[in-house]
Amino acid sequence: MHVFEGTVGQAARRVGEPDFIARCVERHTAAYGRAPGEGEVGSWERSWPALLDVLAAAGLQDLHLLLEYELPGSSRRVDALVLGRRAGRLTAVAIELKQWTAVGPHPAVSGMLMVGGREVLHPARQVGGYVAYLADWIPADLELDVRGLAFLHNAPAALIERLRAQVASGPSAAYPILGAEDLPADADAAVLAQRLQCADLHPAGPEDVARFLTSQHRPGARLLARIADTIRGRDGFKLIAEQDQARQAIHHAVAAVERNAPGHVVVVTGGPGTGKTAIAARVLGDLCLKDGANPRLLSPSGTLTQQLVRAVGDCAQGLISTLTTTLPARLDKDTSIVLLDEAHRARTDPLQRRSEFPHLFTRLIAGCAALVLFLDERQIVRPSEGTTLDELRRLARHRGYSFAHIDLTTQFRCSGSRAYLDFVDGLFAPDAAAPSWRGGDYDLALAGSPAALEDWVRSHHRQGHSARITAGFCWPWDSPPTPPLWPEVSIPWSDATGVHTWQRPWNARADALLAGSGTPGRAFWATDEGGHQQIGCVYTAQGMEYDYSAVILGEDITWTPHGWQARPEHSRDHALRGLAPQQYLTYALNTYRVLATRGTRGTRLYSTDPATQHHLQQLLPHTRP
Repeated sequence: MHVFEGTVGQAARRVGEPDFIARCVERHTAAYGRAPGEGEVGSWERSWPALLDVLAAAGLQDLHLLLEYELPGSSRRVDALVLGRRAGRLTAVAIELKQWTAVGPHPAVSGMLMVGGREVLHPARQVGGYVAYLADWIPADLELDVRGLAFLHNAPAALIERLRAQVASGPSAAYPILGAEDLPADADAAVLAQRLQCADLHPAGPEDVARFLTSQHRPGARLLARIADTIRGRDGFKLIAEQDQARQAIHHAVAAVERNAPGHVVVVTGGPGTGKTAIAARVLGDLCLKDGANPRLLSPSGTLTQQLVRAVGDCAQGLISTLTTTLPARLDKDTSIVLLDEAHRARTDPLQRRSEFPHLFTRLIAGCAALVLFLDERQIVRPSEGTTLDELRRLARHRGYSFAHIDLTTQFRCSGSRAYLDFVDGLFAPDAAAPSWRGGDYDLALAGSPAALEDWVRSHHRQGHSARITAGFCWPWDSPPTPPLWPEVSIPWSDATGVHTWQRPWNARADALLAGSGTPGRAFWATDEGGHQQIGCVYTAQGMEYDYSAVILGEDITWTPHGWQARPEHSRDHALRGLAPQQYLTYALNTYRVLATRGTRGTRLYSTDPATQHHLQQLLPHTRP
């Protein structure tokens, strides 16, 4: 996708016309189902004229230009892509545009910068990523050469020099960083063209451009080999026992596809810690080794997707991505194998569905040769999300597809304690059948106060362990996305010394790796330094694990003589507040079950409701500090 396609000269003549930007907005809206934001349109209005002026001054009017070109198989877009021919080969020049006038150093990561309080990638690294991505995804028979540069048209010369110096000794030095002083309007056209990496380019013919735009972009063999090697080399993706049996069952469907017999649905079910994500990642690695492979690993959870991409490497973007309501691009219905992790988080809208089966799944199944879903029905935490094993079986039958089900029963989290998982399953069941805790193979206890809960977490953190606090969504969450975060989780409590108030912030809502000094972005709250100082929720904890887990039960569920009672009016989750109490109860109990199964070594529970706290005390008689 792109919002403009034509020659540089055509764009230069039209960019000043009143309807040029409006037509680009229309094209964006038609492609994505939403209009671009005001900030994005403003950047087009300011940056495109600056770029087109220098391209025209360089005498490049006849080269082809794509504005806002979407990288194949990805939602990322290159600001401008110039196409030409050189020595009989098509050449693309990726151009990143920046309006920056000042930047600051990133407090933790050398390849990142801070701009206006936002965490951003160094522009040379960003361009290098575009170049590598295009090289990995463009078919080899297209014979495409790719170059790239960044044009910071508002940046002072001192800033340009500083940015160049930061990457001078690394591979990103191959991608020039240019400012306005490098591309003056009165310079010789040949000099400008050289600096824009276009001096040796000739116009590409219409057939060349058409071949580039219509080629079947898919991951290249070198990319697949790198990802396969990375996955095979990571201990976290090694499989044992029934996990490897599940892998073999998936490969049975893959083998059928290789025999030109597409049409398969495989569902892998299992509770927390049974290794569903590890299986998905390992199978992706296996698929990457196959000739002509075009697999995808999807997850509805942005947190899990970002963690997987970081584990495997940035080159995996496009192969590993977040599933919303838009299907990934460039799937092949005859050969693509799609792995959907965390299928219980998929946006299926069961309460508003107009057909028997989720529209998202029917489209996904129709677009690939085999669909493998990893599911835990008791991790469905919103009424707009999730599916069931029975529904998927019926969908496969309806489509005439083969169906296989593998159930994982051995778990490797929570010290491998089956007794603990049985206890949690019983505690957070609607009929609350949990017996008193008698297990000795897992560190479980009740905390007497939120302060004691935090002391326990901090003591483990000081010892070098990962430890986090999570809570039900029962407090306001109005804090800005980046620090300073507001201490909105506020809990009054008392002891012999008097009445106290314990206050802590929720995790940052920023998408960046680092939301601020010492504060990780939401996708990295569970794993990165500083996360123990904020309170996580189910949306940042689900799919993650850490050594020690502290869980605060809010007043959205309380224990009564008749069992659990839901009080949705105490929830701050807009997706749940309007539900009837009995309907709300299912999602709330699932939420607390998820939160209580994140700790690999130990868990502490605490309820803000006195009756619930008393009930937990009866179940956990040997409470530790």
